Amino acid sequence: MGARVLLGLVFLGFGVNYFLDLFPLPAMEGAAGRFFEGMVASRYMLPLLFATYLVAGAALVIGRFVPLALVVLAPIIVNIVAIHVVTEPSVVGLVPGVFVLGLEVFLAWSYGAAFRPLLRAR
Repeated sequence: MGARVLLGLVFLGFGVNYFLDLFPLPAMEGAAGRFFEGMVASRYMLPLLFATYLVAGAALVIGRFVPLALVVLAPIIVNIVAIHVVTEPSVVGLVPGVFVLGLEVFLAWSYGAAFRPLLRAR
């Protein structure tokens, strides 16, 4: 339960922050900054992404639809780690991504029975 709530709070917090602007996000530079600018320029990607953070994070915190929230967050978390690996391959830059990836993998393993039907060939 602790891992579920912690992962939920991370995404819920960033989702709420985007819409209420409670604390500034760190400035991104280089390739990561250009990638982020591209998402801003699309005018829809960041609201969609952070609304997804908000809904999936809330689902994890309250413990409802947890497998669905994990499935929705999985490609987002993979992308977070990939961006850090490709654009800023430093240990410090990778820590937050690897942390949420670890929580995601642990929870997916814990909820393994919910994912078995997804992994059947038929």
